[in-house]
Amino acid sequence: MVRSMTGFARAEARAASGSLAWELRSVNHRYLDLSVRLPEELRELEEPVRERLRGSLARGRVEAALRWQPDPEAAAPALQRPVAGGLARAVEEAAALLGRRAGAVDPLALLAWPGVLAPPVVDREAMDREALALLDRAVEVLQEARGREGARLAELVDRRAREVLEQVARVRERLPRVLEAARERLRQRLAELQGEARELDPGRLEQEVALLAQRLDVAEELDRLEAHAREVQRLLRECRGPVGRRLDFLMQELHREANTLSAKSADLVVSRAAVDLKVLIEQMREQVQNIE
Repeated sequence: MVRSMTGFARAEARAASGSLAWELRSVNHRYLDLSVRLPEELRELEEPVRERLRGSLARGRVEAALRWQPDPEAAAPALQRPVAGGLARAVEEAAALLGRRAGAVDPLALLAWPGVLAPPVVDREAMDREALALLDRAVEVLQEARGREGARLAELVDRRAREVLEQVARVRERLPRVLEAARERLRQRLAELQGEARELDPGRLEQEVALLAQRLDVAEELDRLEAHAREVQRLLRECRGPVGRRLDFLMQELHREANTLSAKSADLVVSRAAVDLKVLIEQMREQVQNIE
C-alpha cells in the first residue's frame, strides 16, 4: 500500500489513575524525524515511544504528544489519620506540660506537618503499559489516514504516468515523418549548394541523412521514458513497503530523459511533446514528495 507522509491521529482512553490522550501529526520529510512530548510523570517512556514509532513509520516528520489528566480523587493526597491523631494528642500533652490549656489546632498547620498527608499512589507500571497500548492504537489510526491519502496520491501519479506513456507513443508515431522531413530539407540544401542542374550523389545524400538521423535519434530516450513510467506504475501497484525514495529517483531519471529529448528535437510537434512531458513529470514529482 502506498502511504502518504501526511496524517493526523488522536486516541483517548481512561486509565487506572486518570485519562490519557495521544496526538500524532505527520508531514513530509526526507527521513524519519521524531519529536516526542510527554508529561513529566511519564518521561521515562520517551525511548520506548521512539522505538514503537521507528518500528511502524519509515519517513516523515512526526510529532507525538501525550496528555495525562489524573482523576481528582486519585490525585488527592490521603490523610494519615494515625499520624494526624498522634500529632493532635502531642499538642495537648505539650500544653498540659506547660500548664496551659491547649487551644484549637489549626487544621492547615496540622496538614502541613510532614507525614500527615500521603502522596497519591500511582501504579506507574500499569500506566506505562496503558500509555504504550494507546500509542499503538494511535499509530494504527495514523497509518490508516496516511494510507487513504497515499491511495489518492497513487491515483494521481498513475494517471500522470499513463499520460507520459501516451506522449511517448505520439513521439514514436511522429519520428518517421521527422526523419523524412529532415531528409527532404537536406536534399533541398544540397541542391541549393550544388546547383539545380547537377545530379545529386545518392550515396552522399544517404550518408548525410544517416548522420542527421543519428543526431536526431531519440529512440533510446523514448525507451527509457517508457521503461521508467512503467516502473512507476509497477511500484504503485505492487509495493509492499515505503517507495517514496525509489519514486523520487525515477522522477529524476524521467526528467533527464525529457530534457535530452527536448535538446535533440528538430520538430515542433516533438518539442511540444517534450514540454508536455516535463510538465507531467514535475506534477508527478510534487506528489511523490509526499509519499512515504
